[in-house]
Amino acid sequence: MGRKPIVDMFSVGMLETNCVVVVCPDTKEAVVVDPGDEAKVIMEHVERLGAKVRYIVDTHGHPDHVLANADVKEATGAQLAIHPLDAPMLSSMPAELTYWLPKPVRASSPDVLLNEGDVISFGNVTLQVLHTPGHTPGHISLVTEGIAIVGDVLFCQGIGRTDFPGGSFQQLIESIRTKLFPLGDDTVVYPGHGPTTTIGDEKEYNPFLT
Repeated sequence: MGRKPIVDMFSVGMLETNCVVVVCPDTKEAVVVDPGDEAKVIMEHVERLGAKVRYIVDTHGHPDHVLANADVKEATGAQLAIHPLDAPMLSSMPAELTYWLPKPVRASSPDVLLNEGDVISFGNVTLQVLHTPGHTPGHISLVTEGIAIVGDVLFCQGIGRTDFPGGSFQQLIESIRTKLFPLGDDTVVYPGHGPTTTIGDEKEYNPFLT
């Protein structure tokens, strides 16, 4: 078994979306999760890590998580992956999600469609795909031992919005309780916005879940 992956989380764009670069320390192969904007900043992190990006993964299709898809794909040659239920947003974004954007969304097409139980392997790292709907119908989370990259499902003492098209509060809470809580209290959570947290802290302190 390889060493634990390197996880580099930083915020990009107007909504300070967390982009997460996960790197295999043995081979330097990597995945970029949620390239929400500022492709130049993302590539600076990739280059600083000496990483070779194999996949770009969108946890969901909202614009603040996908704005730099096309630019990062062009820069790296990586394959773009998303859940099939959110894939249509990459080519036709609902108007109610784009009116605030400073620039239009460049359409992008996924190379890989990810479903519950699929795995993404790069170097000696494997990320398991969990389908965690509620914020969007095709929202996914990516997990490996002790690490969960959860997009806009769960935040530090908060949860994702459910008032956008396709959102469901009941589904979101079920996703958290049935998919994320079983990962274990020590699991470090990398959310789509805000600081990292742990499953244990959210069980104890999150007002939406206690």
